[in-house]
Amino acid sequence: MAEKPQSYEHHAKMVPGYHYVATLLLMVPTLYFAYRAATDFNLDRLMLVLFAVGVLVLGFYVRAFPLGVQDRVIRLEERLRMQELLPEELKPRIAEFTMEQLIGLRFASDEELPELARRVLDEGIADGKSIKRAIRHWRADHARI
Repeated sequence: MAEKPQSYEHHAKMVPGYHYVATLLLMVPTLYFAYRAATDFNLDRLMLVLFAVGVLVLGFYVRAFPLGVQDRVIRLEERLRMQELLPEELKPRIAEFTMEQLIGLRFASDEELPELARRVLDEGIADGKSIKRAIRHWRADHARI
């Protein structure tokens, strides 16, 4: 099955089972346990609240850690890609790109990357969303976490 085309408006990856179902299944009991502990306190209810909050924190980090690794991989991929695609006079400036800039530039097509990279550096465009909005020829990334 072919992947859907991506654009600025349609590139975020939402996993309903994680983003909606799991979040709801973790939040509702946590709020209930907190309510019960607040209205009729005892040590058992406090322990349930602490356990539920711990599971919520764990759920956050289960998502945050792979995203951090993904960002590092994107940084490496984009620096290697820039070594191949940027003109010689821009290659020494590759180290100037921030993580957010590299994450935004990853969606630029190979043909568009040199011009957009120069613009990002020369104009000081720091916001990844602004960079993504400036892309005219989108390079889809369907392998994201």
